[in-house]
Amino acid sequence: MMDCAGYRKTLLADPHAADPALLLHRAGCHDCGLFTEQLLRFESRLERALRVPVPPGLAPVSAQVVPLRRPSPRRKWWAMAASVVAAGVVAGGLWLGASGSSLAADVVTHMGGEPQAWRRTDVPVPDAELRGVLQDSHISLAADAGVVSYANSCSFRGNQVPHLVIQTASGPVTVMVLLHEHVARSKRFDEQGYRGVIVPVAGHGSLAVLTRGASVDSAAVERIARRVQEAIVY
Repeated sequence: MMDCAGYRKTLLADPHAADPALLLHRAGCHDCGLFTEQLLRFESRLERALRVPVPPGLAPVSAQVVPLRRPSPRRKWWAMAASVVAAGVVAGGLWLGASGSSLAADVVTHMGGEPQAWRRTDVPVPDAELRGVLQDSHISLAADAGVVSYANSCSFRGNQVPHLVIQTASGPVTVMVLLHEHVARSKRFDEQGYRGVIVPVAGHGSLAVLTRGASVDSAAVERIARRVQEAIVY
């Protein structure tokens, strides 16, 4: 059986590896589940950072002219100041580029840690198991919500949140009840093969609803989100 050291070594080499032995170990090891979530979140943010364009006016390093004589102290000071400003511009660009989509990106990253949840099935999770997941967040689900085929209490951004999969006519739909995450308005996202929406819930944080693949358009995802939102009893 794979141990934690072997699991983490393999995952560091390929964060998206889907070997059955990895999935089996992750399912039974809480610490390695957290490790996976953190690693995938880092990978997602690194990928977005590398896609940030160079701000206008910043010349490539190769295009900079190397002075033939030693610069004066005053020139050194100006060069240092310019580099600090340039670094601030780049960092600001990275922060602005990441801040608007960070919640959606973290939701998508979390999906990579539980691929087994996306099965098409008409077998619901046992009622006691579903109640146990929901009661920690003091919520319940109306009977007409649909077949809940997966239910888990997941660590997400430092809080335990209900992670559900509901079977619909369009296929499995993942729902994450984010009581501690507040958004000003609905936000659609389409990242890494997942399409979804995060909607605000007045007084109760937000709700993330997403599908996998391109078979369901964004408008249909929002309709499903409204139906799920109506089925949740806070």
